[in-house]
Amino acid sequence: MTNILTAPINSSVTILSEATAKRASVIAERTKSPVVGIAKAMLIDTLKEKLHNGVAHFLFTKVDGTLREAWGTTKEQLVDNHINGRGKNRENYGCCAYWDVEKGAWRSFRWESLVQVL
Repeated sequence: MTNILTAPINSSVTILSEATAKRASVIAERTKSPVVGIAKAMLIDTLKEKLHNGVAHFLFTKVDGTLREAWGTTKEQLVDNHINGRGKNRENYGCCAYWDVEKGAWRSFRWESLVQVL
């Protein structure tokens, strides 16, 4: 039996924020995979940062199974005229909302459907 105090450390440790940990938990429950949960939650963090700072390019799987390529933003200067204050936070539903710059409308997708941030 290996003593934890003397065991060699061969792995890195990643500390998740509270929001990322919550996302990871929801995604893990939906996908039945804790590994997918953490990976997708961290990918969501990357996307949210890019959305906040400008226009992000990303891919996600739509409900019908097709792949959707999107360009979106949540940057305040770009979406301020499109916020009416009556919407519900999509985070409460396990989704990520963004302003679709191509369609000129708010869109959202389920966290686990994010495929890639380009």
